[in-house]
This record gives sequence, C-alpha cells and structure tokens, in this order.
Amino acid sequence: MTEKEALIALNMLEGVGPIRVRQLVEAFGDAQSVLAASEPQLRRVHSIGAEVARSIADWENTTDLSGELKRIREYGCEVVTARDAVYPRWLREIYDPPIVLYVRGRLTERDADSVALVGSRMTTHYGTETARKLAYQLALVGVCVVSGGARGIDTAAHQGALSAKGRTIAVLGSGINLVIPPENAALYDRIAESGAVITQFPFNRKADRQTFPIRNRIVAGMTMGTVVIEAAQRSGSLITSNFAVEYGRQVYAVPGRIDSPRSKGCHNLIKNGAKLCECAEDILTEFEWLFPSSQAANADTPPCPPAMTLTENEGRVFAELGGEEKDIDSIIHASGLPSPAVSVALLGLELKRLVRQLPGKVFVKNDRV
Repeated sequence: MTEKEALIALNMLEGVGPIRVRQLVEAFGDAQSVLAASEPQLRRVHSIGAEVARSIADWENTTDLSGELKRIREYGCEVVTARDAVYPRWLREIYDPPIVLYVRGRLTERDADSVALVGSRMTTHYGTETARKLAYQLALVGVCVVSGGARGIDTAAHQGALSAKGRTIAVLGSGINLVIPPENAALYDRIAESGAVITQFPFNRKADRQTFPIRNRIVAGMTMGTVVIEAAQRSGSLITSNFAVEYGRQVYAVPGRIDSPRSKGCHNLIKNGAKLCECAEDILTEFEWLFPSSQAANADTPPCPPAMTLTENEGRVFAELGGEEKDIDSIIHASGLPSPAVSVALLGLELKRLVRQLPGKVFVKNDRV
C-alpha cells in the first residue's frame, strides 16, 4: 500500500477528518503506519477517542479501498494529496486542508492565481449577467475562476470563464461521479476539458447539509479572495465568505437593488468591511503582482510591452489609441471591432496599466508606455 492509497482509505472513514489525520500522521510517521496501528496505540494520540480509534483499527472491514481504487482508475480521475506539487497552494495554508482531492481534468500550479465567485442559486437576471461578466473579465487576464458548480451564480461564473477560454474549477459537495444539479453534466464536461472538477468526497457520496459547508471551505481556502455576487441574508454563499475571512483572504461583494431581498447579504457584507465590487479591476487592484506588465508602467525607462503580452483585440485597440485621447465610440469606429470586444480589450489594457480611463469614457495611453 502506498502513502496515497492509505490517505484515500483514511479519507473514506466517517468522523476522522483532516485535523485528526494530520495528528495521527505526525504521531506515527506516515499514513500506512496509522492504518497498521492497534486501537490502544491510536487512543494514545491526543484527541483520538475510543470511537475514532475503533473506526481506524477496523478500517479493512468497513472500507472498500480496492473498490475505490478501481473506481478511480475506471472513471479516469486522479487523486492528489498535499505532497503533490499541483495541490492548491493556498489550500495548504488553512488549518484543515483536505486529506485528498479527487480531480477530473487537471490542476496546475498556476491555479494559485484564483478568485472565488459565489452567490445564490435563486438568482436574478442582473446577478447572472454580473457573474458571467466578472468571470469573463477575470479569466481573460489569466485568473482562474473557482465556484461550486451549483445552479445560479456558480453556473454563470463557470460559463463566463469558459467563454473567455480561461480556466475554471468546480468544487463539488458530493462524490466526483455524481452530477448536482443534473442539468450541469455538459458544463462539468467542458470544465474538465480545460480546467478541473474537484472534490474531497469519495465516490458515490451524496450531497447533504454537511457536505456543502465542507465544499465551501475548499472554495474559500484555495483562492486569493471571494466575491459574493447575489446573496440573501441567510444564503449559503455567506458561509464561503465567512471562511474567507477566517483564512485571512479578501472578501468582495457586488451591490444590488436596495429593495431586493437577494442583495441583503451582499449589502451586509459591505457594511461589515467587504470591498465593494463593481468590475474586475476592483478585484485585481489587490493583486497587482499578478501582472508583471504593471511594474513596467512604473519603471524609470519602461520598454513598450512585447506584442505577445496582448491579445489580438488588445493590440488593435492599443494601436488605434496613438498618442491622443479618444472616446470609446471613436475607438470602436477606428478598430472595426464590435462594441463588447472593444470594452473587454480596454479593460485588459487598463489592468495591464497600458491605458487609463478619463471621465466621459475617454481613454489615453499611460504617459510612460
């Protein structure tokens, strides 16, 4: 038995959990030794009571490890642990990181540059479109969009990131072979092609009131910040924002109508210190280190950024600006691009500190570009 297989077995045991597993591994040296320990030996470890010790000592009779390993192979997913380089870097830093993560698709070390977008399942048109727009803008500049795969805001966030041909990760509150909601089966397939669908739960574990808060902790724990887009006063997405605060991560909230019950949670977050979010730049200004080109804008003699740092549309818009101020209608006319494409290109150029916006939707190149 390998260390990873032993961790998979421990993860399948009810009531053990990541904190106890970490204590046991520290006490016995590795996961294999934990599974080989007797009940009296296990009980000597601090906070390991009789019930947990009995469960671990009897694991071979209660856990179908060989069946789980077969399911992993046949389903075509992989399992990563904290020892693997692709295990989410920010997730390692929380006090109870998952023992294992089942991954459909692939994780990358670059996924550390990630932001969570969460909100209500029962959303409005405004909330859905805002989620899609923010996710699109974030993914377009290389940020991985993380959400929970649920109806409403989560689904819109994943769709927005995919529209930008960017990375997005769906964190499930069930076994990786279960699709909840069922209508998102095709969406999960698309996510797995270019990003990842992940969970800490074994195969066939159904979602319930316990699994969703556990899922939310992963969403908040693996990201640099959490954006709440639409949430009632008792929305489950507020659990995610609470985890983000607990982990020392930035929380953002998108304002809504003052008479809408579905915006009360967001407004309360803003009152309590969350950063008001109206566009992607409100999020990304907190993480300027993600964009090396912004450093060039502040250097004494910055070079013009190489063409490879710009998308095709950004290059066309940047060239049309010349050395003069131009309003957005003039840029649209000169570039020959559709209005939405120009807006996205200008946002990308602003985030890269190559242009700045003046009052009246007028744009100009930064002085040092």
